[in-house]
Amino acid sequence: MQQVLNGIFAGSIYALFAIGFTLVFGVLDRLNLAHAAVFTTSAYVGIELVADLGLSIWLAIPAVLVMGAVLGLVIERVAFRPLKGRHDAHFAGLISSIAVGGMFLALLQARYGPDTRRFPADAFPSTDFELGGVRITLLQLVILGVSLGLMLGLAYLVNRTRLGRGMRAVAENPHAAAVLGVNVDRVTATTFAISSALGAVAGVLLAFYVNSAQMTMGFNIELKGLAVIIVGGMGSLKGAMIGGIALGLAEVFAVQYVGSSWRDVVAFGLLFGILLLRPQGLFGARQVREV
Repeated sequence: MQQVLNGIFAGSIYALFAIGFTLVFGVLDRLNLAHAAVFTTSAYVGIELVADLGLSIWLAIPAVLVMGAVLGLVIERVAFRPLKGRHDAHFAGLISSIAVGGMFLALLQARYGPDTRRFPADAFPSTDFELGGVRITLLQLVILGVSLGLMLGLAYLVNRTRLGRGMRAVAENPHAAAVLGVNVDRVTATTFAISSALGAVAGVLLAFYVNSAQMTMGFNIELKGLAVIIVGGMGSLKGAMIGGIALGLAEVFAVQYVGSSWRDVVAFGLLFGILLLRPQGLFGARQVREV
């Protein structure tokens, strides 16, 4: 049971990252590979806010969320909007997003250097609880609560709000949505902002969880995020959530029973097995666009 909970806590971060990743793909049919750079940037900025400026975690998380939204708007404006009229806009946007992500990381290294950064020892209370032999820390509960809160908030936004209806309309047919009065450019920019905001919060939560931030942390989770959204179904918000939790569980059980060096082998092997049994993923793209 302890390992199940550990897997859920880690998987909630993976799910939050993957949901931001798949939101852009599901609504706009674009793959934003600068998402991992936003994830890394938020981890470093979160540490600076807490360690250097003295902000509490309760203020750092909203600040990072806003910063992520701004970076999402920059990515949309610089990497994707100028290319939307091209016949190869999908592929060109993917390459352009890689370039923008590389620029973010270069600026990040220029400011913070290549060394690993950590939160202060007293950045968060080391409170833990024990229930039935299972140990849960307050930090784990906060991570799970923030992740689930944001994911449920996104589900409500997509299903119950005017913006969500605009997103679903653009996902089905952007030209028809424009004819019906939907401001496609505004919906597109807002989708990128929300996606990057979720990725930014995932970055600072992971930095809290492992108490470190490295320049390569985005590359590692980007591979996991891509695996999660493929297994869950390209563009599926529900699939990204379930796939992220499944990946977290697979990792902790691999470390527990096989060894830490086999963690990624077991985790990705499990996801690969799911794809062999169900090539379209756990949830098809059609179901997502109907959510």
